[in-house]
Amino acid sequence: MNLIFLGPPGAGKGTQAAMVAAKYGIPHISTGDMLRGAIAQGTEMGLAAKAYMDKGELVPDEVVIGVVRDRLAQSDCAKGFILDGFPRTVVQAETLAGIVSIDHAILVDLDDESIVARMAGRRTCPACQATYHIDSLGGSQTCAKCGATLIQRTDDAPETVRNRLAVYHQKTQPLVDYYEGAGVLARIDGSQTIDAVFQAICGLLGAVR
Repeated sequence: MNLIFLGPPGAGKGTQAAMVAAKYGIPHISTGDMLRGAIAQGTEMGLAAKAYMDKGELVPDEVVIGVVRDRLAQSDCAKGFILDGFPRTVVQAETLAGIVSIDHAILVDLDDESIVARMAGRRTCPACQATYHIDSLGGSQTCAKCGATLIQRTDDAPETVRNRLAVYHQKTQPLVDYYEGAGVLARIDGSQTIDAVFQAICGLLGAVR
């Protein structure tokens, strides 16, 4: 199963990708993981990526594609993989299609206002990084694990979340359209509970195994 996970920030695609990877025994690969791995291994593409990153520049498509090609050729991808954070553009998606076939591009979908409410209510422990939602705290502002005072991260503030969503829609909608046109897009309702979303994805994958 060769899978791509798509979704707006806060929809829960990262959580679901990790759960699906664990269930089916396939690697969950993010762009950052691939780049760091290639750099650590000292591969030709990894060293090329490092040269750009060390200068604070974006890694060009041809280098990222090279890192992806190397990563997907590794033995743990023989039974499939989950790509998270790649491709980011239609050009990258078209190039990826020339390297490997994609069985499903799974879009964990959630409307903007629900995402704003979900992320605006999130509180994080600055000490142990545990996360909570105010609806489950019963008015408490302390971490149940270590007792530290919870905070709202700057990137969880409503205005920041709306800005992130605007960027997401601008950059990702063409990618959603591309995979829908290719007949491999699967939309999953992200407003459900984490377990319900997971079961919906497993139902989809179970039908094609």
